[in-house]
Amino acid sequence: MADGPLGTWHFEPADEADFEPLLAIRIDVMREHLERVFRYKPSRARRIFREHFDQPGMRRILVGGALAGCVAFRPGDAAITIDSFYLDRRFHNRGLGAAILKVLLAEADALGRPVRLDVLQGSPADRFYQRHGFRKIKEDEIECHYERPIPRT
Repeated sequence: MADGPLGTWHFEPADEADFEPLLAIRIDVMREHLERVFRYKPSRARRIFREHFDQPGMRRILVGGALAGCVAFRPGDAAITIDSFYLDRRFHNRGLGAAILKVLLAEADALGRPVRLDVLQGSPADRFYQRHGFRKIKEDEIECHYERPIPRT
């Protein structure tokens, strides 16, 4: 459990009952951005989220016991990958995302690995991740690929 700007929040492992509610959050948050790059299609959104959801490391985010979103934290040999970080719109721009990311980065630091993630081109998330020490390492026409190096001690 951790305290944040909206009170107490915590992670729990996501289970199958979380799939549909979390997919609805993902679609609500991402639809306009995906439509902007001509990548939104309901069947595609479901398929991609299903692929991510079924991999180890998916966590649901609860605020005061209510489902607020999800994030996947996936340790690998060379780096940790964060993906599927979605918060219900009612929690946007209130500091919860930053509080969650700080906890995830502390976990990564304890493991001594850099953190990688992808962001859709033109997303406001670009600035968010850059504020938290991520650097753009490459980009293509759809996504920007970021890495946060291991902090120097």
